[in-house]
Amino acid sequence: MDLEDILMPARKLKSEKWQFGSQVSDELQEGGIALIYCSDFRGHKDGDAEILDYREVRRELNKLSKLDFTLPVCDLGNLISGRSHADTHFVLQELLFACFKKNIIPIVIGGSNDLAFSLFSALNQHRKNLTYTQISNIVSLAANSEEITENNYLTKIFSDANFSLKNYHHLGYQKHLNEVDSVRLMKEVDFDVVRLAEMMNTTENTEHFFRRADLVTVNCDAVESFSDGFSTTPQVNGLNRREICAYMKEAGLSDNLACAGIFNFNADSSSQLNHQLLAQMIWHLVEGINIQRSHPKERQFETFHIMADDTQYTFQRDSFSGLWYFGSDENRENLIPCSRQEYEAAIRGDLPARLLKF
Repeated sequence: MDLEDILMPARKLKSEKWQFGSQVSDELQEGGIALIYCSDFRGHKDGDAEILDYREVRRELNKLSKLDFTLPVCDLGNLISGRSHADTHFVLQELLFACFKKNIIPIVIGGSNDLAFSLFSALNQHRKNLTYTQISNIVSLAANSEEITENNYLTKIFSDANFSLKNYHHLGYQKHLNEVDSVRLMKEVDFDVVRLAEMMNTTENTEHFFRRADLVTVNCDAVESFSDGFSTTPQVNGLNRREICAYMKEAGLSDNLACAGIFNFNADSSSQLNHQLLAQMIWHLVEGINIQRSHPKERQFETFHIMADDTQYTFQRDSFSGLWYFGSDENRENLIPCSRQEYEAAIRGDLPARLLKF
């Protein structure tokens, strides 16, 4: 695949040595991060695929501090939309798989929320038993079209026998915007569905849903809008600016993160604040990835035993990070990420049902 045929290079922007832009190149480097901007919104109702250059987002991102980031970052440019929306999905999957083969974490920015299907499909070719965490205000399980749309892409992921999905976590849904049956069905198949109210003010209650995520995507409709609208379907309620940036950092801190996407951004916004917020979301995600890569590989755990209903349960706490896990297995990969609040609830005899299913 010739990248020049599917990507439009980004315009060069000047940056100081201390700024993030000084670390961004146009060359893919093994083990780094790749930024891919997309203009295809045809999975969204009345969406189109007009060319967008995301110049203001890049300008805001490049002038942020690079701190002590060590991972190389490549701005691959703007993905050229296909003749059809399905063509865009195909080309994006090929591009992503090329990144995975070089151990590069691609971050897809822009386009409609259904492009998450391509991220999952490409990653499924690279590794199995995937954990997918999504922040979205909508849980849509429509099955009304062969064409992939933001209304049915989840159904296609869940129903494809070739996909290897281990865990799915849906965070930030809002009851007044969703069909009751969709949410009920998700819970019946033991997928985690978390309301917006449980995510506000702190990440502590839901951080564990990111800790083992292979794929994280964010629907910008889940972020509260201001000015002329942050997303393609602006909402008066949602995560605020500080909260969404904190969650982007948690996504980057995932032990297993291989790919991320931020969709449904209002790229036509005339408000500089909207472009600035998206840039800071990307920056916090990159910060989390850099921090995670610096964590020690060998960990020490403190073990805590509790009794509930005449049964002994084991919790463990990572001495380095302070994060909690459920289970007694010596293999850390077999422990279940949990929160401090879940441990404290178990001490009171209220062991969370989420943990019992394991």
